[in-house]
Amino acid sequence: MATRRDRLRAATVREISETARRILIEQGPDAVTLRAIAREMGMTAPALYRYFGSHGELLRHLIGEIFTELTAELMAATKAVPPDDMSAKFLEVARQFRRWARAHPREYALLFGVPVRGAGEQGETDFAQECARQFGWTFMSLFLELWKKRPFPVPADEEIPAALREQLARYRADLGVSLPLGVVLQFLKCWIRLQGAVSLEIFGHLEFALDDPEPMFEVMLAELGAILNLPYAPPRPPSGS
Repeated sequence: MATRRDRLRAATVREISETARRILIEQGPDAVTLRAIAREMGMTAPALYRYFGSHGELLRHLIGEIFTELTAELMAATKAVPPDDMSAKFLEVARQFRRWARAHPREYALLFGVPVRGAGEQGETDFAQECARQFGWTFMSLFLELWKKRPFPVPADEEIPAALREQLARYRADLGVSLPLGVVLQFLKCWIRLQGAVSLEIFGHLEFALDDPEPMFEVMLAELGAILNLPYAPPRPPSGS
């Protein structure tokens, strides 16, 4: 059972995280400094070092918490559709990813503006890394389920360029899964297009041509569905429309 001191510490850590996120949303990532957080909380900056050893450690804790929130929303999206409807699962998770990003552009930029690199010592996985892996596994587990229930066309190993084949094999080993390399290739192709489309929109790189990127996003989803032998269905109109 946690002691009172432990509970107080946990509550303070939550307040620090909430304050950091509020500053992130209102002012952007550059404003999330220990001094700014301390000022908002009525503390001194040195006092924060009792909870986080550095500014980088605090940011990585915040990254981990946001990844956990996003993962929970994507998992909830998979449970909102019939369990055996793989097309609905794929489409709903992809659309929820975009909806979350549009609703949380500053948080999205913190997670996906730069890669989450390891900060643990001696090969250890830190909190942010682990939460990022859990997020990534949301999509990989969907692919594993799809491959098990209704396999889709994949290239044979020898059809994949050798330089790419070696990298896919290494990534597969890191994942600890037993899959044809072609499945791993299709997974990465789909993820690159999905996350690339969302990032281009969130970072404002589609405004030169599109006022509303959603129709283009749906075209992309239909094309990914064709690759995976999944029928495409347009999104349902909002209730009351």
